[in-house]
Amino acid sequence: MDSTDRSKHIPWLEKYRPQVFEDIVGNEDVIDRFKHFAVHGNIPNFILAGPPGVGKTTTILCLARKLLGDIYKDAVMELNASNERGIDVVRNKIKMFAQSKMSLGPTQHKIVILDEADSMTSGAQQALRRTMENYSNTTRFALACNSSEKIIEPIQSRCAVIRFSKVGDKQIADKIIDICNKECLQYDNEGIEAIVFTAQGDLRQAINNLQSVSDGFNKIISSEHVFKVCDEPHPNFIKDMFKHVLDSDVDEAYAIIANLYHLGYSPEDIISNVFRICKSYPLPEHLKLDFIKEIGITQMRICQGVNSLVQFSGLIAKMCRKSM
Repeated sequence: MDSTDRSKHIPWLEKYRPQVFEDIVGNEDVIDRFKHFAVHGNIPNFILAGPPGVGKTTTILCLARKLLGDIYKDAVMELNASNERGIDVVRNKIKMFAQSKMSLGPTQHKIVILDEADSMTSGAQQALRRTMENYSNTTRFALACNSSEKIIEPIQSRCAVIRFSKVGDKQIADKIIDICNKECLQYDNEGIEAIVFTAQGDLRQAINNLQSVSDGFNKIISSEHVFKVCDEPHPNFIKDMFKHVLDSDVDEAYAIIANLYHLGYSPEDIISNVFRICKSYPLPEHLKLDFIKEIGITQMRICQGVNSLVQFSGLIAKMCRKSM
C-alpha cells in the first residue's frame, strides 16, 4: 500500500488535527497566550482544564512543535488514559525521561504531556509533585483534564491553570464545511446544523460524526442521515411537541414523546434533546424558565433510574398547564 492509499484510511480526526496555532478552532484568547509562550520560551507547568474535544492536547502539542523544532519527537513524552499511570510509572518512566540528557537551547525544556490527568491515582499525583520539583530545570509538565478540581492542591499550586471552553456552533460549522469541501461531500445546511447539534461544542465528536455519516451514506450529509447514525431523536419531533404544548394539546404532545420512547430512544437522550430545544425555542422568557425548571426535575428523576413513560406524561401535563 503506497502513501497515497494509506492517507485515504487515516481517521479524519488525525488527518485534520491542527499542526500550528493558526489552525486551532475556538478559544482564541487562550491560543493567543500560548502564542506568546511560544515566542518567549521558558514555559511554566500547565494544567489545561475543559470539556472534551476543545483542543487541549492539540494546543500543547502545537506549543511543543513551535518551541522544540527538530528535537520535538525526542523531547516530548505523551501519556494518555490508555497507559498505566500509577505510582510506578511516575517513579520510573517519567523520572527516567526527566533525568535523560539532551542538548536543549536556553529557553527550551523537555515536555511531559499527561492526558486525562484527573484519572491518575492520588499516590501517583503525590509522586509527580516531587518529580516536578526535582527536575524543574530541564522538564515542564502539561496536565490535560476535564476537571482541575480532581488534581491535588500541591500540583495545582505549581502550575498555570488554563481553562478551555466549548467551541462555538458557528466555528464548528465552518470547520465541518471546510472538511466537506476537501473530502468532496454532498451536504446541505440542515445536515451541517444536525452535525453541530449532535456535537454540543465538541469538535472531535463533530468530525467523528461527519466521517461516520459520510461512510454510512455514500458521502451524502443530510439531517436524517446524521440523526440515524448518531441515534438521537430528530429535533423536529421535539419542536412539534412544543408546538402542541403551547396549544395546551396534551394528547398530541404526549403522542410524539410516546412514539420516540417506543422507537427505542433512551429516556436520557429524549429529555436531553427536549432541554436543548427548549433553550433555543421562541418562548416568552418567564414560560421558558418554568419549562426548564420542570425539564430539570424530570431529568433528575430519569438519571436516578425512574425513566418510565409516566415521567414524560407528567412533564407534558405540567408544561401544558403552565402554557394555558
